[in-house]
Amino acid sequence: MPSSPVHARAVLLAGPSGSGKSTLAAGWGLPVLRLDDFYREGDDPLLPRDDTGRPDWDAEDSWNTADALAAVVALATTGTVEAPVYALGEDRRVGSRTVTAPGLFVAEGLFADRLVAGCREAGVLADAIVLAPNAVLTFARRFARDVAEARKPVPLLARRGLRLLREHSAVVRRCVDAGMRPVAPHRAEAPTIGGRAAAAV
Repeated sequence: MPSSPVHARAVLLAGPSGSGKSTLAAGWGLPVLRLDDFYREGDDPLLPRDDTGRPDWDAEDSWNTADALAAVVALATTGTVEAPVYALGEDRRVGSRTVTAPGLFVAEGLFADRLVAGCREAGVLADAIVLAPNAVLTFARRFARDVAEARKPVPLLARRGLRLLREHSAVVRRCVDAGMRPVAPHRAEAPTIGGRAAAAV
């Protein structure tokens, strides 16, 4: 049970990188808490690194689960939270923003599945959805986005993209195992209070 009255509830939205989580969440017209802003700082000794010594943003431990869960619960129980703003290109938090949610809100990010149990235990979970798009289309969308945003050097992005293409199905399975419902992005409808509107695959 939550320690404070619940004023809003969270729709957790996960999916492979590039699956369209942010675009879908924005289109729903609900307040959005960006969970990708809860990555660990570049100098955090707990941040996993790849064989080149760069931060491995696809490793689950690169994400600060405790901070993200605390923010979701705070937003649900108080109606507002001060969330970080993270710059992947700089490997650090670069600011903050205030998120308010008088009712239903979306908490979206690659590792949103790690919050399902905690949100359910806190009594703030409205729904938990994982996007399950076509793997090849997701690869193309992700690579174009990452290059356009200059997130990392292009050769690194290409290698990462091919690895994530191979791991695509495993990410969806991981989220389903955590209790999320698989949904095709083109069939996902905006969640509503008192009911789940997202269509299953």
